Amino acid sequence: MRVALVGANGHGAHHRRNVPDLVALCDPADIEGAPPGVPLFRDHHAMLSAIKPDVVIVCTPPATHLPIASAALRAGADVLLEKPPVLNLAEHDELSRVEGETGRFVQVGFQALGSPQLPELRRHAPCDVSVVSSWQRDDAYWSRSSWAGRLPLDGALRNPFAHAIMQALSVNDSPLASVEVAWCRTREQLEVDDTATLRLTLANGHRVLIAVTLAGDEFADGWLSAGPFQGNFRHDNGVSLLANLIAHRISGEPLLAPLAKTRDFTAIVQVLSTMPEPALVASEISGGTRTLPGIAAILRECGREFALLNEISNPWAAKVTGGAATIG
Repeated sequence: MRVALVGANGHGAHHRRNVPDLVALCDPADIEGAPPGVPLFRDHHAMLSAIKPDVVIVCTPPATHLPIASAALRAGADVLLEKPPVLNLAEHDELSRVEGETGRFVQVGFQALGSPQLPELRRHAPCDVSVVSSWQRDDAYWSRSSWAGRLPLDGALRNPFAHAIMQALSVNDSPLASVEVAWCRTREQLEVDDTATLRLTLANGHRVLIAVTLAGDEFADGWLSAGPFQGNFRHDNGVSLLANLIAHRISGEPLLAPLAKTRDFTAIVQVLSTMPEPALVASEISGGTRTLPGIAAILRECGREFALLNEISNPWAAKVTGGAATIG
């Protein structure tokens, strides 16, 4: 398979390490550390015309995903598309239309859907699912790029914990019915959440509760509970999504993360874009870190009770912002 990469800088370097025999690299900026002999392009249309790849990895800002992925599909390539696939349902449906029109396929980069633990989680369905994670990210994390901490691309729920949401949604085979969020932030310069609870109600009546922070006072990795089973959504040493996409192209092996399966995640991203800005809450400052005292224990309680941050006793309950929306 001839595999090309659009978006070769930044996170694209991860794909360059994992796919050493790429047939082309594309980025509007100079490509840092480009291997010798690999054709370089600044425009994806020029790359698609000159190289005619079988598979295109798209690792660009989400606002550019629809036009780039559509062009690749129309050029006869299948697409491995970084998450989130797009930013709203209208774009999601348009990309699905192009996928159907061309007969090609989009696999979305939710590696958690290739996790070997997912079949075990699904054996406990239908059931409620909760995720509790307490991480710490310093000032450098929030200045890592021009879009860090900015709408509509970043935030705890949309970015680092997106895999948790997608895996939790995948436990139950049931559409999303409603979304509720309560969130806050510890840095004045942020537009997005670094601490959040997200409650999803499914059409079958079961719930998904995501309780996460990037300002943790203690570390809790990525614990996901489904009924009596507890796992880690970061346990992703499963099937490579690129290998799975190539096998699908060659032999029809079922896709692990097809575009259609991620529509509910896109619905959540769209709802979050309509919610009030996360409230600024007081935190403890040490060097380049901000910490919310007691937050790990608070999030564990949210996970147990399937409660939002503003529904349990905590120092910030009165300040936390959020809202709710019905899907469909």
